[in-house]
Amino acid sequence: MAGGAKFHIVFVKPTHYDDEGYPLQWRRSTIPANSLACLNGIAQDCISRKVLGDTDMVIHTIDETNTRVKPKKLIEMMTADGGRGMLALVGVQSNQFPRAVDLARPFLAAGIPVCLGGFHVAGSLAMLDGTPPEIEDAGRMGISFFVGEAEGGRFDQVLRDGFAGKLQPFYRHDADLPGLEGAEIPFLDRAQVEKTFGLYSSFDIGRGCPFQCTFCTIINVQGRVSRFRSADDLEKIVRANWAIGVDLFFVTDDNLARNRNWEAFFDRLIQLRETQGIKIRMQIQVDTRCHKIPGFIDKAVRAGVDQVFVGMENINPDNLIAVKKNQNKIIEYREMFLEWKKRSVMITVGYIIGFPNDTRESILHDVDVIKRELPIDLIYFTNLTPLPGSEDHQTLARKGVWMDPDLNKYDLNHRVTHHEKMPDAEWDKVYEEVWGRFYSWDHIATIMKRMRATGSVRKMMLLFRILGYRNYHMIYGVHPLEGGYLRVKSRRDRRHGMKLENPLIFYPRYAYSEARAIVLMFRDYVRMKRMADRIWADPEAESYRDLAITPPDADELNLALYSETRGTSAEIARMRRQEALIREARVKKEKAA
Repeated sequence: MAGGAKFHIVFVKPTHYDDEGYPLQWRRSTIPANSLACLNGIAQDCISRKVLGDTDMVIHTIDETNTRVKPKKLIEMMTADGGRGMLALVGVQSNQFPRAVDLARPFLAAGIPVCLGGFHVAGSLAMLDGTPPEIEDAGRMGISFFVGEAEGGRFDQVLRDGFAGKLQPFYRHDADLPGLEGAEIPFLDRAQVEKTFGLYSSFDIGRGCPFQCTFCTIINVQGRVSRFRSADDLEKIVRANWAIGVDLFFVTDDNLARNRNWEAFFDRLIQLRETQGIKIRMQIQVDTRCHKIPGFIDKAVRAGVDQVFVGMENINPDNLIAVKKNQNKIIEYREMFLEWKKRSVMITVGYIIGFPNDTRESILHDVDVIKRELPIDLIYFTNLTPLPGSEDHQTLARKGVWMDPDLNKYDLNHRVTHHEKMPDAEWDKVYEEVWGRFYSWDHIATIMKRMRATGSVRKMMLLFRILGYRNYHMIYGVHPLEGGYLRVKSRRDRRHGMKLENPLIFYPRYAYSEARAIVLMFRDYVRMKRMADRIWADPEAESYRDLAITPPDADELNLALYSETRGTSAEIARMRRQEALIREARVKKEKAA
């Protein structure tokens, strides 16, 4: 390799197309791309180890949800430096696969190698009997595929082959998942983080999950054996970000409460916070039994956790059992939520509609029960979706059941299969209804009163969260996690195969659509702000009580959450049998001692 040569590696986390065929992009996006942070950290390590010898490797990271990809300029940049470079499409989910392939087209045409990795390819190859046609077609175009995780030197050969201009068709590491302790740390520079709304970055400190939820792809991509970083790794991540002024994080672990190192992690963050003034704030994901772990919630809050996400998914045990989410115990929902509420932590839950036993009436009833009896601040709804890489998708594929062939729709915001009880139109309708049902103005006021009563001072954070969760879907028609600040549309970036619109039609319509959205957002912001100001200024606000924030009592099982949900009686009976067995075993042990 010639000294002084340059090799450009462009990492792109692709977005997906909206319903009109335009990339879903914003001036600032909401969720940081952890896959981009991981690959950037891995590439930086490759530079330090001189994987390409004396070649000057230049890294470019692009999150397409907040930055437009300009292939012509990127290709010209590579050409000006000798034509050495490659495009790496990272963390590609199923709904992003069509966009990723379209991004690859101009680079392939210019003779620049392209490698693609992420959940869609890894999950599909893990669960399907053969290679899906979209992957075969992309391979024939010249796209190379990386399957698995890239830490631990697994990316070295890709770089060498990319520099030589001859990527292999597949790099298979799915059977050899790396350990994470001491591995390269995920990191994005300040310029990239500034493109997220609120200056959030992200990291993971564990991968893999032991549970068996049939709708989940994580267990079939990251494995069912959990792997963990160390507390020293966590401190490196925090210090690297603190040095560039970043102190807000979204921790992407699917369930931090099941990380065996959770206490060491929290203790290290507490130490940094209390002895060195490195005070970070985090949003973490936990399960519905995290409160059963002694000290978990207390230490989480001391470590900087002020928001938690809970994959509640449903309040009907029969639905949870049907998808093998047996770890969720409905009888413990309120107790767990109230433990977080005692510490004024904001609670977000995910809720799935479209389970086999669902009907429109049962879904709307359940949403009303949640509003009345659970102290949830934010909820986002998703359609039950057979994601490629999940057991659900594998089962339907083997049975030959219809699934929408357009992968772009597999964003959890679109219905992509049929329901046993609800006609398609009814399922679509109730999915629209639940957003307005939960985020009614009366219930928004109730959420604010609960937050104020439980001691929260984060009025504006709550306000902006509610505004986004309610309005991204109701105004923009996108899922809240795909939302952002000020929509960006580029006429020439339309989906491959769709007609390029006339500028005289495209630009006025785009301007009107965005102006309308801004006006509606501002109108609702003003209304919410006035509401919040009144509630926070109310001297009686701290004494507010309703059923959801009332601690459990002797009549707890009379609540609709337990008496009006399907399968709850059997679940309570199972729980009581299990508790009796535990008590019996304890008594026997005490007698033996």
